Amino acid sequence: MHSREELAEAFSVLGIAPGDTVMVHASVRAVGPIAGGPDQIHLAIKDALTDRGTLMMYASCPDYYDDVGRGVYPGSVERELLEKMPAFDSATARAARDNGTLVEFFRSYPGSLVNNHVARFAVWGANAAYLISEQPWDFPFGKGSALERFVELDGKILLVGCDHDNVTFLHYAEHILEVPNLRIVTMEVPWLENGERVWKEVKEVDTSGAGAHPNWPDRFFARIVNNYLAKTHNRGGRVGHAHCFLFDARGLLALALDDMRQLGEKPVRDD
Repeated sequence: MHSREELAEAFSVLGIAPGDTVMVHASVRAVGPIAGGPDQIHLAIKDALTDRGTLMMYASCPDYYDDVGRGVYPGSVERELLEKMPAFDSATARAARDNGTLVEFFRSYPGSLVNNHVARFAVWGANAAYLISEQPWDFPFGKGSALERFVELDGKILLVGCDHDNVTFLHYAEHILEVPNLRIVTMEVPWLENGERVWKEVKEVDTSGAGAHPNWPDRFFARIVNNYLAKTHNRGGRVGHAHCFLFDARGLLALALDDMRQLGEKPVRDD
């Protein structure tokens, strides 16, 4: 069984330093048994960061809130959603289950803040308010977003025993990329305006399973991350039972944009 103190020490050995800005993706199960439960993971990261540091996780929203208009459900289901879904409340809505258990523990823990959008980030620490100080309604992962400010702060990405294909930060690269044939989607979300629920359109570069571009290969994000880890000779380290990696977002962004441009400027595949 792992204690908060043991985890904090392991995160420090991995490279997390006081004052860092870190975005986390984590598998609680991969870490193994933890004295005190999953909260001890984000608390241990905070211990390594100290109160001078900043922690960030992507919370998103529960099922259905950002699905209308994407074409993932038949019209009959969309009509039911339009009739029945309550307005989204960024302060109380649970994190998306697909993003892992730790995100919800972190989002709901005292001291965490969130931005007012279905593309929702949970943040804590010295630069938390700055990260979510602005939020573009359309293209919420792109220019002016929390991810852009994360890069400005020389942010680091921490993967704790999780799938390398789930690095949300790479949606920022897709949103600032300039190549033909990017998939732009318009979805509708239930929103509260002047005390009434309305359905409000949101545009984004497609972040769904279809991918942002027809030329993206399967598990493209994992390929980008793994190439960057190999390029930087980053073999990671252990925290609890989990194999973890810590790396800089700015370097990953440069490699990702290069790979995306090369693929995006090729003729669209027929398959």
